[in-house]
Amino acid sequence: MLDHAAAPASATRTAAGDALAPNYHPLDVVLHAGKGSWVTDVHGRRYLDCLAGYSALNFGHRHPALVAAAKAQLDTLTLTSRAFDHDLLGPFAVALTELTGTEMMLPMNTGAEAVETAIKAARKWGYEVKGVPDGRASIVVADGAFHGRTTTIVSASTDPETRDHFGPYTPGFRVVPFGDADAAAAAVDETTVAVLVEPVQGESGVLIPPADYLPRLRALCDDAGALLVLDEVQSGLGRTGTTLAQDLAGVRADLTTLGKALGGGILPVSAVVGRREVLGVLTPGTHGSTFGGNPLACAVGLAVVDLLAPGDLQARARALGAELTARVDALVAEGLLAGARTVGLWAGLDVAPALGLTGRAASERLAARGVLTKDTHGSTLRLAPPLTITAEDLDLALDTLADVLREAAGRPA
Repeated sequence: MLDHAAAPASATRTAAGDALAPNYHPLDVVLHAGKGSWVTDVHGRRYLDCLAGYSALNFGHRHPALVAAAKAQLDTLTLTSRAFDHDLLGPFAVALTELTGTEMMLPMNTGAEAVETAIKAARKWGYEVKGVPDGRASIVVADGAFHGRTTTIVSASTDPETRDHFGPYTPGFRVVPFGDADAAAAAVDETTVAVLVEPVQGESGVLIPPADYLPRLRALCDDAGALLVLDEVQSGLGRTGTTLAQDLAGVRADLTTLGKALGGGILPVSAVVGRREVLGVLTPGTHGSTFGGNPLACAVGLAVVDLLAPGDLQARARALGAELTARVDALVAEGLLAGARTVGLWAGLDVAPALGLTGRAASERLAARGVLTKDTHGSTLRLAPPLTITAEDLDLALDTLADVLREAAGRPA
């Protein structure tokens, strides 16, 4: 086990000073290098990465196939803008739609851009296809959701930290409890163009809805003539043990947003995939992105699809996820965790109140022992290691977690 407790608190602080806007509160670790599931800080100390860039690093740091694809493309063409086509855009669109079982894709850069694109497409579809009076489109969303931090998206947020003091807010959203299909049904009317939710709420602590939630939303949208839009920026591309989290429920959204892992941890790549009838309303001039679908992004995205197409990584996430579930359930039984929610290789862990340990303090203690993760909302930790993590390294992470919790509880490790 790695023990970094002897490192002084100031040893890894960034030298940015007042030059860097303080919109993040990172752990006191300054990283320099990474390979696979491991990273090294500026002092040469190694850490096991169990956050994986909020799923952007599903394939680990510097996966050889992804690095090779990026390096090869750097020698040919990196950007054209969408004023011109390039030879990888079409193949990327075909590969990604085949992987996800969809008809059409629109490439963007960040996850928030993908969600903004889905919102715009749903509204335009509502006006031009469904016939909603212009300017009256409504979208039903879930409380506790995290879809990004752009102005329109935070207008749909219920998180004060994300939303407060950024108004005036974009109208057109109706917020209902997450996981409550009846509440969603009550919020839908003739102006509703879409229901937009995450299949699993990652930022809120890996909250998993009832098994019938997505199927009921699918039926609701079909009956109401509305679109089901699923945000899979965090949950998609293998994290849940399936290519998409919606696969677990046996549904297919009209639009699905993808990001994070689509760029392989190398550069921002996102996309909206879905029905041709819906994405087809975005005609020339109505939406775009200078960098969306650039050659470098497509080269990496194609390599990501190649990694996922055989299904081996998804199967690996399921197998290791079963071990993860068993281990954290044992910590619940031991009274060290108040709750644990797992799906695939993804977990939200609520530290037992009796330990007097916030999620931030727990992540700091884990970092001191060489395991990196991140808190979210009070006493909750989230674990999302690379899908390529070895069983031995996963055991190391969970052993370290158990040691930290037992130490806080005053029990022998």
